[in-house]
Amino acid sequence: MMQAVAGQLERYMDLLSVRQKLVASNIANADTPGYRTQDIDFQSEFLKAGGGPPRASEVNELPVKNDGNNVSLDREARLLAENALRFQLASQLMKSQIRAVRSAIQEGK
Repeated sequence: MMQAVAGQLERYMDLLSVRQKLVASNIANADTPGYRTQDIDFQSEFLKAGGGPPRASEVNELPVKNDGNNVSLDREARLLAENALRFQLASQLMKSQIRAVRSAIQEGK
């Protein structure tokens, strides 16, 4: 059971890492003409059987500026903050899993 939880936490943190890279790329390209915002469908990627690398796709529902760019710095800043909170929570959960395993090992000696 603990291995399953740890595996799910690892997948979750991997997806957070991918999203963080995409958000950073979106921000870096906020002034690039024609650049289209990239993201992952976090929930479907997390639930995808077999894991595998997530697939980034364009975010189409954002307004497009005259230069063809659709990066919203407000959206990206919100995602950065959300990602940081999610990563902090997942990290704390992973630490508690490690503590539980360590405690079980020590009790078994």
